[in-house]
Amino acid sequence: MWGKLNKKLLVVAIVALLVIAGGVRYYQQTQQVKTVANQETVTVTRGKIISTVAATGTVKPVDSVDISSQVTALIKEIKVKENDHVKTGQVLAILDAKTYETTMKKAEYAMNNYSAKYQRYQYLHSIGAKSDADLEDALLNYQTAVESYNDAKSDVEKTVLVSPMDGVVLGEPVAVGTLVTAGVNNPTVVMMIGDVSRKMVKVKVDETDIGKIKVGQAATFTVDAYQNRNFTGTVSKIGEISTSTTSTSSSSSSSSSSSSSSSSSNSVVYYYVTLAVDDPDNLLKTEMTARVNIKVEERDNALLIPLAALKTSTNGQYVMVLRDNGQSENVPVEIGLTSDDKVEILSGLQENEQLIVSYTKSQSQSTSKKKDNGPPPPM
Repeated sequence: MWGKLNKKLLVVAIVALLVIAGGVRYYQQTQQVKTVANQETVTVTRGKIISTVAATGTVKPVDSVDISSQVTALIKEIKVKENDHVKTGQVLAILDAKTYETTMKKAEYAMNNYSAKYQRYQYLHSIGAKSDADLEDALLNYQTAVESYNDAKSDVEKTVLVSPMDGVVLGEPVAVGTLVTAGVNNPTVVMMIGDVSRKMVKVKVDETDIGKIKVGQAATFTVDAYQNRNFTGTVSKIGEISTSTTSTSSSSSSSSSSSSSSSSSNSVVYYYVTLAVDDPDNLLKTEMTARVNIKVEERDNALLIPLAALKTSTNGQYVMVLRDNGQSENVPVEIGLTSDDKVEILSGLQENEQLIVSYTKSQSQSTSKKKDNGPPPPM
């Protein structure tokens, strides 16, 4: 009797094991089907691709000049205001010239005095009462006095600031009573005059992209004031020195220091690229921020894939190709032009091949993770 019972238990155990094994296999198969069903695929196609370089720049007038003073003085009067149209030679501002006028009068008195003395020495020299050396000294004193007077007179004339060009006053001039200082490095800017009929955009281009930029390339850009409008332009000039370089006359030591500093900090080097822009409706204003796309190259009938399908490893770039048997294969590729969302494939793929872009979580996996929230609450 016990033997028959043991045999029945053995049969039941074997059946139970078979049921469990079948259930596990079924679960694995359904999970595999769900994984395949939840992967995102794309097709290799042919089409047109346009490669661009993106950069940010500033709208500026083609011709503009900062009006500053060559002498240090208080502003006595401002003759123009913002947005005024001015002509060449028009008076823009007048500085307080009292100190310079006093200096000029003293120089004038000295000049007249030395002039009279020189004329007297000429007469005395003619009758033999003064030597040649005395006459030469008198002439030198007179000529020096003339130069001093001319310098003083020039300083007085410099207290009247005039426009060097036809244009528009850009921005608000400084206020009356402001002390303007003369200098080569940091003079006080009283106002800016610019020709707003012609504009340009000055952009900073990364050194990794500057080699792609050529004079004559077309560009489009937008500004925040007109986000739904595209403006056009053309590359007119490419800077030869980086934006961090202030002068071509910098010493070699300072250049070396700048280079080493740049390398040590791993900072990005930029170059200025100038665009001649079209603004027939005169919508663009000085100092607007322009978001620029420069078209560097385009190609028709190129083999294309979405940029998201391109992967990168230590061995290079590759894609995941979905084969007919449902298996995936990593295939190395050679790329050409790239755009914002597409990349050209030069070798490694054929048209109409299916690529795996990404996998998404299956429903059962998500459910199992939701269920795995730690031990059940105590009963």
